Amino acid sequence: MFSDHNIIMMRICVILALPAAILSCSPLARYADMASMPEQLSITLPDDAVRTPAGQEEEVRIPADSVTEDDGPVIMKAIRDSETGEMTATDVIRASKVVARFRNIAERSGRISFEFDITVPETLISSGFQLRFYPVVETGGESRRLDPVFITGAAYRRKQLRGYEKYREFLESIITDTMAFVRKNQLERFIARYFPETFAMKNDSSVIPEPMAENLFGINQRMALEHYTRQASRRRNYWKMTHKDEMFRKLVRSPVEKDVVLDTVMSAGQGSLIYRYSHSMASPPGLRKLFVSLAGAVYRDGDMVTEMPSPDKLTFYISSLSSLADNTPRYLVKVVDRTVTDNTDVLLDFGKGSARLDTLLEGNSSELGRIRQCFRDIGARKDLVLDSIIVTASCSPEGSLAFNTRLAEARAESVRKYVLSCGGNLDTGLIRSESVPENWEGLVRLVANDTLLPYSVRKRIVRIAEEEDKDAAESRIAVMPEYRYLREKIYPRLRTVNFSFFMHRPDIRKDTIHTRVLDTVYMRGLEALRNLDYKKAAELLSPYRDYNAALALASSGYDSHAIGILSSIGNPDARTDYLTAVLLSRAGEYDEALEYFRRSVRKDPSMIHRANLDPELSEIAGQADTVTDRLPGYNE
Repeated sequence: MFSDHNIIMMRICVILALPAAILSCSPLARYADMASMPEQLSITLPDDAVRTPAGQEEEVRIPADSVTEDDGPVIMKAIRDSETGEMTATDVIRASKVVARFRNIAERSGRISFEFDITVPETLISSGFQLRFYPVVETGGESRRLDPVFITGAAYRRKQLRGYEKYREFLESIITDTMAFVRKNQLERFIARYFPETFAMKNDSSVIPEPMAENLFGINQRMALEHYTRQASRRRNYWKMTHKDEMFRKLVRSPVEKDVVLDTVMSAGQGSLIYRYSHSMASPPGLRKLFVSLAGAVYRDGDMVTEMPSPDKLTFYISSLSSLADNTPRYLVKVVDRTVTDNTDVLLDFGKGSARLDTLLEGNSSELGRIRQCFRDIGARKDLVLDSIIVTASCSPEGSLAFNTRLAEARAESVRKYVLSCGGNLDTGLIRSESVPENWEGLVRLVANDTLLPYSVRKRIVRIAEEEDKDAAESRIAVMPEYRYLREKIYPRLRTVNFSFFMHRPDIRKDTIHTRVLDTVYMRGLEALRNLDYKKAAELLSPYRDYNAALALASSGYDSHAIGILSSIGNPDARTDYLTAVLLSRAGEYDEALEYFRRSVRKDPSMIHRANLDPELSEIAGQADTVTDRLPGYNE
């Protein structure tokens, strides 16, 4: 028999133990130690996706008693029977399931698509909680969240909807008609007693101008209106109108998110959930791989209860057709002449009819400075030897041909002497002067390109300039209405001095040599192709109409142009046939694509493995597997 004291103590112990027992059975207790739960949440690659290359799998151990026939191979200890020679299982150890953590995905037209499975076991699903999962993609050191996945308990969703219902009721309680706060009956009796004239207007249908109405409803009446208004109710209503956002956050603790790829309602007992997450995105130039991780948390009434352990990352390697590029450098044959010529024009102001060179004029000073710099640049070059310099001065058609001839010769000589006076160790025999008395050729060129002159005038001046008698031609132009414009705008640009430099390369003995130089334009296009910048690659490589040009066009989506180039290539190699097979498969020509793929494999057996990376040929590759059986030494 128990004593009264013992019975009292037992009751106390039971009472004290009840809260702990209740807490241990509650969902909160179940999530409190979630961080220590092994592999509750998983992110894996789909089993039916593209095959993962050898060596890119990861062994994940799961409890042996949970293994089913679909869970993968069971690894057992085994010994060899001494009599039969057969391997005999001795015991079953912890089961292992080979799970890929890496996968190749194909990039097409600058975009990539990938998918993965999010597995949520039933033990994590509770009616009163919401599980939020945020996939994160890392590319090139940058990370960004994808649209989340929500698993919402039934009770949690009911609370969400109830919050919206309460908020709707709150909005409906807001009064928009301000007259609803006025005690109308009491106000009417007051006006009828003290303002009978105003009250008489109640049934008057005539229109009263606003100023008159203001006089009728004077300050006393406004005060009466304020007096008979429920001020407290009006203030409460105003507070509701100005605190709608605050009340939404208070009543709707957990809003229903919009940018969510999945928000499903589940309750305990429905089993685990496997959701296949698919995403497509632009592939930045140069992207070779990306990582996908998963962040998760448990929420109750809109507040986070705990974070869930983050599973290991998945790695996706980007495979693109650009990896099939032919990286062989392309060269151009360049013809190099032994002699090199260069020339430049300068505009010098000599004054009308004068050959005197005024070096202090602003325009002359800058032009002569440019010439001196040109001489210094030529002298600094070690690969060129200066042979001669010709200074040629020209005049405008204004004036007689005889006078202009003497003037042009004098101006050329004046400039030659100036150049010699500047020093620079120039041999006087290297520089000589020539002249063009009247620069009719320049006049025709400038007039033909001058849009300010009417077309008929330009055509007439060009015809006059072709006449033999230049003095007569200049006279005919001088009487034209446009002559003033010619003298002020065109003729000054004809009074030029041209410097022609004649040099040679001392290391070349022949007149010309042929040398190979790297084609920089082509190599830039090839670099753009390798960096997945297909628009630039197609622009630079298309004129070459070779294999890389077809590859750039195919990667940009111009399949018909690419096939046209490939069909014109003589003696196609394995890559050419392979790319042709890809394009034919895109066009739905599967039988012809299979034939080209077989040709490619015969030339290069490794193409049978390459096809696993390209969705256009992944199924065709299975039909062509027998090709490799006939290749000598392939299966050795």
